[in-house]
Amino acid sequence: MRSHPEVLWAQRADKVYLTLALTNAKDIVVKCEPHGSFNFSAVGAKDETYEVNLELYGKIVPESCKTQLGLRNILCTVQKDEKGWWKRLLKSEEKPAPYIKVDWNRWCDEDDESANGSDDDDLKYPSDDDGSSDDGMLYLPDLEKVRGK
Repeated sequence: MRSHPEVLWAQRADKVYLTLALTNAKDIVVKCEPHGSFNFSAVGAKDETYEVNLELYGKIVPESCKTQLGLRNILCTVQKDEKGWWKRLLKSEEKPAPYIKVDWNRWCDEDDESANGSDDDDLKYPSDDDGSSDDGMLYLPDLEKVRGK
């Protein structure tokens, strides 16, 4: 039986950010197809199999899709084929599966992006290596590491 990890998503005009919450994942396979297909599979810490297959709203550039592995998350940056804001993550107009949620920590409105004029190529994902704590707050750094102790 295959399970689904929680998927958090956010977008910019040229990219979609997908964070798959999966602790100590191994045998990770990410496959992107030009027509907008995003497929993910991995084995979790207790040897359970996880899988996510998404038909994204628009076309993507598979060669430009990047994956960053962390102890608790797999972070994927998916390059859009055409610059522009998608109305939703998925092609289907149906309500998304309950394991797909908006990543409010990364969310940027269309107006905010153009006002800031920022390029998110250097967007860093929080990971275990940058000091995120183990108390359920994945995005907050440990104060001791920030203080340099």
